[in-house]
Amino acid sequence: MNNPVVAAKFEVDLTRYLDPTGKLVQELPKDAQDPATLTLLLRALVRTRAFDAKSVALQRTGRLGTYASSIGQEAVSVGAASAMRSDDILVPSFREHGGQLWRGATPVELFLYWGGDERGNFFANAPHDFPNCVPVGSHALHAAGVALAIKLRKEPRAVVCIFGDGATSKGDVYEAMNFAGAWKLPVIFLISNNQWAISVPRTSQSATQTLAQKAFAAGIPGEQVDGNDVIAVRAVVGAALERARAGQGPCVVEALTYRLGDHTTSDDASRYRRDDEVTPHWQEEPIKRLRQYLTTAGLWTKSDEDKLLKEVNAEIETAAEAYLATPSQDPSVMFDYTYAQLPADLAAQKRAVLSSLSANLPQAAE
Repeated sequence: MNNPVVAAKFEVDLTRYLDPTGKLVQELPKDAQDPATLTLLLRALVRTRAFDAKSVALQRTGRLGTYASSIGQEAVSVGAASAMRSDDILVPSFREHGGQLWRGATPVELFLYWGGDERGNFFANAPHDFPNCVPVGSHALHAAGVALAIKLRKEPRAVVCIFGDGATSKGDVYEAMNFAGAWKLPVIFLISNNQWAISVPRTSQSATQTLAQKAFAAGIPGEQVDGNDVIAVRAVVGAALERARAGQGPCVVEALTYRLGDHTTSDDASRYRRDDEVTPHWQEEPIKRLRQYLTTAGLWTKSDEDKLLKEVNAEIETAAEAYLATPSQDPSVMFDYTYAQLPADLAAQKRAVLSSLSANLPQAAE
């Protein structure tokens, strides 16, 4: 009779500090016991949502390109970014506006990106952070490469790479995790599990009980965090970053959240999910949760809320006006930021574009 022995066992821990109603379920981390820190986090969440609302409005009126809203999952990127040091490197997908804003990207720069302007790919205040990555999961490989460079240079910093639940089904992501595990690289793979890969639900994407456990196949730790609890995200990612900077290698963190809106402005989520499925998730979204906790603790008032909304809305409106007033770029710049030396076919296309532009310039009066 075969009597196998257990070769290995794994567990996935879930961390939460605020339950969906905003009630404290365990003692706050030391840095989160400072009311100023919590109000700063709330401000960042509200600012992100204000940016989202304005971006959607601009897109609907033909003044911005296709846009990916982060409504309902702002705590993932804000919590992660708030745990990072300035010299750490953020490698985002395309829904991390909150984290980018926290780390110094300006609303104008983000508007430029979504407006198709190459200048939106560079953040003056966060020059080492990567621009948005729209291809699903391919940037995980970039993050591993950056982490390898950091390790070879013996620099005490780390990389945070954020991608969605659907990306974990891509070979790029597993290859990056496997490489990071083998080389013990200082990188955090943060899964923003909003339960939907466009129209495909999480339950149809993978048979795994959690996405975090995919880390174990790469020989690295995996854990879950309540992605609607910005305090928990900040704490879990912060601890993982400390371990990574200390040479203890990578980690996978699965942040459980929910995409309240469409996948992008070119999507209509009502075609594949019912309103009665989405509605309950509005009761556990990150802004409402943190605001409720602060209000109950006597740290937030209606006056504070009104003042915050007025300030962030004014900032975003001013940024939108500046974006709309920015002169358009020469279309030929689309060729300038992919290759060090343009291949012959693209060089020919660039010459054609420049020739067309020259032909359409108004001629000086004789």
